Amino acid sequence: MSLVSPHQTVMLQEAVEALEVKPSGTYVDGTFGYGGHSRAILERLGPNGRLLALDRDPQAVAAAAAINDQRLTMVHQSFGDLAVVVRQAGIDAVDGVLLDIGVSSPQLDEGGRGFSFRFDAPLDMRMDTTQGETAAAFLALAGIKEITEVIRNYGEERFAFQIAKKIVAARSERPVATTGQLAALVREAVRTREPGQDPATRTFQALRIYVNQELEQLALVLPQAMDILKCGGRLVVISFHSLEDRIVKRFMRAQASPDNLPKNLPLRSVDLPSPRLRLVGKPVKAGAAEIAANPRARSAVMRVAEKLVGRLVTNNLAGGYA
Repeated sequence: MSLVSPHQTVMLQEAVEALEVKPSGTYVDGTFGYGGHSRAILERLGPNGRLLALDRDPQAVAAAAAINDQRLTMVHQSFGDLAVVVRQAGIDAVDGVLLDIGVSSPQLDEGGRGFSFRFDAPLDMRMDTTQGETAAAFLALAGIKEITEVIRNYGEERFAFQIAKKIVAARSERPVATTGQLAALVREAVRTREPGQDPATRTFQALRIYVNQELEQLALVLPQAMDILKCGGRLVVISFHSLEDRIVKRFMRAQASPDNLPKNLPLRSVDLPSPRLRLVGKPVKAGAAEIAANPRARSAVMRVAEKLVGRLVTNNLAGGYA
């Protein structure tokens, strides 16, 4: 099946530069997509370098076949299973992990995938089309309360209850099985919307996130990424909306400042927990030129952190590394 438009990799150079790729290093691209970041990493690797790429979309895995490079290992798997994939690949630790979160342009632009209300197609929305529940299957069985919570929590939609009522009422007559049906129902339920935004935008985002467990997978992968990094290794994450970025920001800050104890406790510095990550620079957003060329980059935020060496403790009560 051909793609409607080519995939434009967001913050390509910024992300790869943030990894500080070493020619002989080992890296993970946890979201291969259509290979933009992976190709750029391979360009910087030497003959002894290695890149492990993951993606749960079978079409993305198929696209990787176009890269004839023995340094690349492609795995059909969600990044939520990162630690298992790395271990099965025979890798002990890596020099960098890159995560480009969210849906890819080809997934949105290929109408048959059911991600977009711009096309009337089966309401699927699964990134991995080989398994899991479709959006249509969820809407066929879920109650008003559950549908409301999904649309409100994952889409930040203030008309979530009204949309859920519309969906449940409509399905009593016929299944809500296509993107066109769902979009029409949402437009009837949403009374006002910001200029330039389709009323269905937030509902489609919410269902996609729910069906693919995107936030749960992100929360799973971040500690795994940190654990497999070598000391000095980089974690680079690009997110596209506030729910994702909030998870990344809180995780990195917590690992960079693990001391949440009350102030003025009588503790020695060696008794305090050591930070495991160092925040690298400020959050980075796409530049004006990139946004003009690729409007989907306008909401992207990149955060970078570096794994720290543990603090050496020399007293007799606590030897080794903290």
